[in-house]
Amino acid sequence: MATLMNHLLGLEGLSREQLTTILDLGREFKAVSQRRIKKVPTLRGITVVLFFIEPSTRTRLSFEVAAKRLSADTLSFTASSSSLSKGETLLDTAKNVMAMQPDVIVIRHFAPGAALFLSKNVPAAIVNAGDGAHAHPTQALLDMFTMREHKGRVEGLEVAIVGDIGHSRVARSNIHGLTTMGAKVRVAGPRTMLPPMLDRLGVQVHDRIEPAIEGADVVMMLRIQKERMGKDLFPSDREYARFFGLDARKLALAKPDALIMHPGPMNRGVEITPDVADCGRSVILEQVENGVAVRMAVLYLLSAHLVEGA
Repeated sequence: MATLMNHLLGLEGLSREQLTTILDLGREFKAVSQRRIKKVPTLRGITVVLFFIEPSTRTRLSFEVAAKRLSADTLSFTASSSSLSKGETLLDTAKNVMAMQPDVIVIRHFAPGAALFLSKNVPAAIVNAGDGAHAHPTQALLDMFTMREHKGRVEGLEVAIVGDIGHSRVARSNIHGLTTMGAKVRVAGPRTMLPPMLDRLGVQVHDRIEPAIEGADVVMMLRIQKERMGKDLFPSDREYARFFGLDARKLALAKPDALIMHPGPMNRGVEITPDVADCGRSVILEQVENGVAVRMAVLYLLSAHLVEGA
């Protein structure tokens, strides 16, 4: 696990064995979260900084809960509450944070490559909590964790990822993780939201939702990333919902026990109808729960050697 003992910047390049180690450890840590006292002293003395330049609810709170359940100390700040709002550079801010001797920095930033940049310039372990449209590795890990809990495996699953593929860091990380773990991935979205040469990543590409979800074991819907578009890439939300939104009629094409997933936040009535989002096959809230366990595993793998060497 040498790669993970340094940083977690993305899933590209990680082996199946490394991914399996994280998922297996996540299962152990999920048991901690199901106890009456949801805390272990595993990372006592470790300091985790939550450095979120972009808005976040699930990911930020999940990392904070994960760190605290491992007994780590946490520092949390956003762009609006930091000197970044006064014109300070990312590197200068990070160096000032490092003066307080943190062990791990969890960063979310609007710029692709921000996590990689920090990993080359500060000595702390860096966790990428989302960098622009590039990567969101822990989201993909928790998605695979959820699939494995319900299906018993990831290998061989038919997984459909539908929506704004071009602007989605979740889609990219899931493609890398799922294909490494042996799943068969299909993607679908409007042609204006499908990056060129996507098939080179080993996925089937469709410009209609129906063939993508037909016979699927998992249907993952994505939010339209309007904040990253710069211009509208489809006529209207209503038209998008008609052709690419998941409703009960379209869902009938998937396997009867297909899981319904969404990384959140959801736009109900656009990419997914409320009845489908809340039905018995939806595991959307379980994804949130599993995010804590997986992020506990990541924080442990990045910093356990510091505790052991203390």
